[in-house]
Amino acid sequence: MFALAHFLKALAQVIDIVLSIYMWLIIGRALLSWVSPDPYNPIVRFLYNVTEPVLGFFRRLLPLQFGGLDLTPLAVLLVIVFLQKFLVATLLDLAFRIGMGG
Repeated sequence: MFALAHFLKALAQVIDIVLSIYMWLIIGRALLSWVSPDPYNPIVRFLYNVTEPVLGFFRRLLPLQFGGLDLTPLAVLLVIVFLQKFLVATLLDLAFRIGMGG
């Protein structure tokens, strides 16, 4: 059972890192929306390509655009924080319980 405990702990840590990286990508995308970036810049295109599927989904699910203000990135950040606090913590706790034998 110790192998399963180590697997769950590693999975939780990888999920936490991936969510943190995605959080920073969303923040970068939100900051870019305040300026007029070159749409042909590879970094801008990368940020848009990586974040638009999630942001687009949330825009369809929850229309959070008021005038010129788009609050969708804030909603995505809240979901990411929730996943980090709930999902990652739950996986770590489960790994600890399995590792301790119950």
